[in-house]
Amino acid sequence: ETERILRDYFQLDVGLSGLYRAWAAADPLFRKVAKDFPGVRVLRQDPVECLFSFICTSNNHISRITAMIERLCQAFGRRLCCLDSRPFHAFPSLSALTGADAEARLRALGFGYRAKFVSGSARAIAEGLGTEGLRQLRTAPYAEARRVLCALPGVGAKVADCVCLLSLDKAEAVPVDTHVWHIARQRYGVALGGKSLTPRAYQEIGDFFRGLWGPRAGWAQAV
Repeated sequence: ETERILRDYFQLDVGLSGLYRAWAAADPLFRKVAKDFPGVRVLRQDPVECLFSFICTSNNHISRITAMIERLCQAFGRRLCCLDSRPFHAFPSLSALTGADAEARLRALGFGYRAKFVSGSARAIAEGLGTEGLRQLRTAPYAEARRVLCALPGVGAKVADCVCLLSLDKAEAVPVDTHVWHIARQRYGVALGGKSLTPRAYQEIGDFFRGLWGPRAGWAQAV
């Protein structure tokens, strides 16, 4: 059972060698950098954990995101064990985040405006799809899964694509932020109008990389 869980989580049934060869053949820049980053895999995370973790990432940095998620687990998650006097908690269930005082508790934990998005999305899912419905988006088309996610409070195109890629089996999802936007313009010569990452530019960049790297474009981007 442990082996099955690990194979699923690390998606070990996906053969990387052939993918790396195909991406390198299609993209000279990928070929140049790939030798320094062998074996990069996209994890298959739990959809609830993935979604609420990425809601915490907006206008944030890694160390603060990590601390916020740890506080979230400590305050709302089930205690699992204690190692070296340090308690460890599971990621909160959806029901744990839908309480009437959830938003206030999250604000007290330093979540700021994200507190409203976490509690609001938890309620929206609980009253709509449910945890199992969220998981079943794995079998929905990519565009449909992204549409459903973008209807949730605090979920824009990038967060939706991160969740699609990392937990909903949408290997073609390409999350685009300003860094990816600049790389697309400067290193790949993607000509897009304007001086900001507009929704149209976001879609065009994703489509460009899907055309370049194929159906597992999100995996190639991770490298």
